[in-house]
Parts: sequence; structure tokens; C-alpha cells
Amino acid sequence: QDFNRLRALCLNQGLLFEDATFPAHFSSIGPNLLPEDKLRRIQWKRPTDLQRNPFLIIDGVSRFDIMQGEIGDCWMLAALGSLTLQKHFLENVLPKDQGFQDDYAGIFHFRFWQYGDWVDVVIDDRLPFLNGRYLSVHPRTSNEFWPPLLEKAYAKLRGSYQNLHGGYLSDALVDLTGGVQAQFSLKDPPSDLEEILKAAAQSRCLMGCSTSGRLRNIELRNGIVQGHAYTVTGAVKIRYKNGWKHIIRIWNPWGHGEWKGPWSDDSPQWDYVEPQDRENYLRNKDDGEFW
Repeated sequence: QDFNRLRALCLNQGLLFEDATFPAHFSSIGPNLLPEDKLRRIQWKRPTDLQRNPFLIIDGVSRFDIMQGEIGDCWMLAALGSLTLQKHFLENVLPKDQGFQDDYAGIFHFRFWQYGDWVDVVIDDRLPFLNGRYLSVHPRTSNEFWPPLLEKAYAKLRGSYQNLHGGYLSDALVDLTGGVQAQFSLKDPPSDLEEILKAAAQSRCLMGCSTSGRLRNIELRNGIVQGHAYTVTGAVKIRYKNGWKHIIRIWNPWGHGEWKGPWSDDSPQWDYVEPQDRENYLRNKDDGEFW
């Protein structure tokens, strides 16, 4: 589908785009994501139905814009969270030639790397709701819509929203960058893992991590979720007591729910670091991000 040609056609006819190739129909959700009675209650709403003044992006793109919805696509959202930290990659995926202010016709497009090429995926902006709540990822700011629209384009690429329900973080990182992925098992990590992570952070690599677990989305007492994917958002070496400590910053795509152990937001470890480091690195908020 040619985004520019389709948008021009809609503007010319005074119509909002309706994508027949990924329709506002339960076939786009997939047959097994929800029980049949819930599937039939899905409503599709455009951002213009929800907000008087919607925007694609407000004040730039941030991982904190994202809050995972009912679909188990933490693997994709964790990769997306990492992408927001690397603006030079982001422009490939999220073209700037679109929005709700100029030439709005209910049509958007996003790009993903598939088999050695950037593929342009065109969508309409009708988003699925169940009982008045987002089925998809929802934005933290109520009138900013890039997260659910990008997720919809990825669902279309994969065939349905159901096909986003469970997947591999490494696949999503490749689809958003065209890069080459490397994985390390924490059961048997390389001896210099901390240095690898610090070098990767300085080299502006996209990074994520995940927990194993057959039972998904079970939160342990320490705050970590089983069978869940996270974004690695930082790796630093800081002065601690009389020595040095490697610490790693991680973000949960739920947008809340954090680790409760050493180096967490309220932990006593922060009392023994330089005041400047504490100011630079500690962000005591329930935003899903923790050291």
C-alpha cells in the first residue's frame, strides 16, 4: 500500500481511511486471544473519537509514554522502550510525515526490518477497546497516540494482535533496527558481563533482558515478574562505600512494578554513594524503572 497515494485520495474525497487489509474486525484481533463473548464486544475507536486534540507525539518519544495493555507483547514493547533511547534508529521506524494536525485522514505508516529490507506498513487509526479500556498498549498521556498506532502496525505485519501475544525480545530488536543480535545466558554469564554491558551502553546498542517462567506475568515478592521482558536502559560503574559497583538500570513495559531488592528506589545502598551520583541516577518514581 502506498501511504502518500492513499492519504491524498482520502483527503481529496473528504474521507477517513479504512484499511480493508487489516479491518476493524475481530479477524484482526485473532480467534484465540479472547473468549468469543469478549471478542464480539470489541469496539474500534479513532483517537479523534477519544480526544478533542490528539497528537502522534508530544515532547518527543520516551519509554515512559508506554504502558502495556491486555496483549502479552512485553517482548515487543521492551524492544520499543530501548528504541526510544536511540533517536537515530527511531526515525526509520516512525516517519515524521504524519500526524493529526496537518493532512489528517485517519491513515498512518510505520517501518519494520524484514528479511533484509525496510517494509512500510500502512494502517488506519481505529484502535481496539474492550469495556471502554484499551486492549492494546496505552499511552501514559491520554492524547499521545504513537504507542498504540505503532503496535497496530506491528500486529498487522505479524498477521493479528494475537500473534504479538508471546514472542522473543531479540526478534523485535532486529525488526526495529535491522541490527544483529547477541544473547547471554545469566545462568552461565561471561566473566566480563558488566564490562560488555557498559561498553554496549556507551556504543548506543539496544538492550533488553527477560525472565524465564512457564507462568507468565506472575510477580514475585522481590518485584520481578516471571516470563516477562524488560528493557536495559543503562549500565554504569559508580563509587560505593570504599570501592566501585557496577549497576544496571532496567525498565518494565507495564509502566509500573519494580524490583524491591538492593539498589531499588528506596534501598539503603543509595545512602553510600556520592551525592552527585545519587542525583544523576536515582529517580524515585513508580514508573517501572529501577537499578
